[in-house]
Amino acid sequence: METHFATIWESIADVVPDHLAIVHGKRQISWREYDDRSARLAHVLLDAGLSSGSKVAMFMYNCPEYVETQFGALKIRAVPVNVNYRYLDDELLYLLDNADAEAIVFHTSLGDRVARIRDRLPDIKLFLQVDDGGQAIDGISHYGDLIATAEPADRMTRSNDDMYMFYTGGTTGMPKGVMYEIGQFTDRFIQQTAPTFGVDPVKDAAAIAPAVKTLVEEGKTTVAMCGPPLMHATGCWLGQMVPHLFGATVVLSTSKSLDADDLIDSVSDNGVNLLVIVGDAFARPILRRLEHRAGNRTMPDLSRLQLVVSSGAMWSTEVKEGLLSLLPHTALLDTLGSTEGSMAVSITTSDAPTETARFEAQPTTKIFDEHDNEITAGSGNVGMVATSGLVPTGYYKDPDRSALTFRTIGGVRWSFPGDWATVDADGTVNLLGRGSQCINSGGEKIFPEEVEEAVKTHDSVFDCLIFGVTDERFGERVAGVFSYEADVGSVAKANSDDTTAQDPTAKDAAQSVREHLQRRLSSYKLPKELVAVTAVPRLPNGKADYDRARELFEAERTSGAV
Repeated sequence: METHFATIWESIADVVPDHLAIVHGKRQISWREYDDRSARLAHVLLDAGLSSGSKVAMFMYNCPEYVETQFGALKIRAVPVNVNYRYLDDELLYLLDNADAEAIVFHTSLGDRVARIRDRLPDIKLFLQVDDGGQAIDGISHYGDLIATAEPADRMTRSNDDMYMFYTGGTTGMPKGVMYEIGQFTDRFIQQTAPTFGVDPVKDAAAIAPAVKTLVEEGKTTVAMCGPPLMHATGCWLGQMVPHLFGATVVLSTSKSLDADDLIDSVSDNGVNLLVIVGDAFARPILRRLEHRAGNRTMPDLSRLQLVVSSGAMWSTEVKEGLLSLLPHTALLDTLGSTEGSMAVSITTSDAPTETARFEAQPTTKIFDEHDNEITAGSGNVGMVATSGLVPTGYYKDPDRSALTFRTIGGVRWSFPGDWATVDADGTVNLLGRGSQCINSGGEKIFPEEVEEAVKTHDSVFDCLIFGVTDERFGERVAGVFSYEADVGSVAKANSDDTTAQDPTAKDAAQSVREHLQRRLSSYKLPKELVAVTAVPRLPNGKADYDRARELFEAERTSGAV
């Protein structure tokens, strides 16, 4: 049996057909329905002329149709392509063209963007719209209608060498398709996560379905909640694809952006025992709502929540401690990873506290300097984090960038996602941040993430982003935007562009933050300019939107508020 997501999912549907696969609000889809609907879509794709290697774009919010489209594409050995639902016309056109997409499945609420560029997409053979309350486009088939009438496609033998690809926006440049051999990609997740789902180490993918059948019969299967968008790797991989490898029920939020109360209620209502989030951007709002609900005695039953997993953004110690004070039975797993590779982990429990940005390196992780020399543990020297083992085959249609990110050192192939760190004598990795965002002020390297975490230790600060701005003397100086805690002080009011006029309270708060930092950071790391905003801009997956943060900062500078 090939080690392939689609083949494993089919084998699970065969042995536990009535077990729940997907929950989306009041919609409940069994493994039998999940497999059948995906097979019907596979037939639709084949009838449209798609085949092995064809790219199928998914331009949707979280919903069952998203995961069915992914499953259906994988069934015919095609390549599902994630598309950011925030993309406007030109961004959408770029990605579809770069990916060589031959089909696109999209929500009607996003259809106006598709309609405007439709004539510029001659290579797309199939457009399918999924009704989510938006205006339907005339002349384009409806997903539900075709699924209802199509016959399920026959199953086929697949190859471990089939391409799997996921687009990452990264921190610089245009989106890039990260390519993997699907057999290696699937196997890595199986080996790393099987114990989390109650499955013994797996030597053959054929052993998974019988193990899942036993779990279902004993009532021990996982219910996983996918907090982030499926269009991003944390949500798609950790929140859906991996749980489904072990027969889990995957709960998808019906909200199109983070709604902490809705997420908390979904965890409670569905008996979720595994929750996937993205760092403080998710954890901090969740913590605040839990504190509020505990205070007014409306705390729901979260006793089944055993594990919260985060990846993709910083998860600070104080937020972890706050969560554990309310959820003492829950373990917190913080993973240092990216679309280009997984590098290190940190596990926090009530009995085992951890520090922000400190991780236990995996055996396949090392730190290298700019000349590809390994950093000596305990030296204090800064280097780039690299991972071996499962390494992408490259970026789709980008050999130059592939050569920079995926390279061979000492006969071993390594992936360099862009993170910088130091390594302690005991092997602990201390994450500093992304090199692409590093600020160079008078020759000193300053990592924004370190300053951001220091800012957020101020009692009145809810969120923060730090970046460099041009300085005639030092090249760059440290600047940033921050937001107040929701219930602290006089929150500045946002205009239609989300910029914030600095009233005296905001200026006093910025000064208070700077004074707070003087006791925590070296002088060259201190922000010279801070602007209070109503909400710190973040992408739908919780990652920092530094471009928008700079725009807000510059708007205040232009207005004379800084």
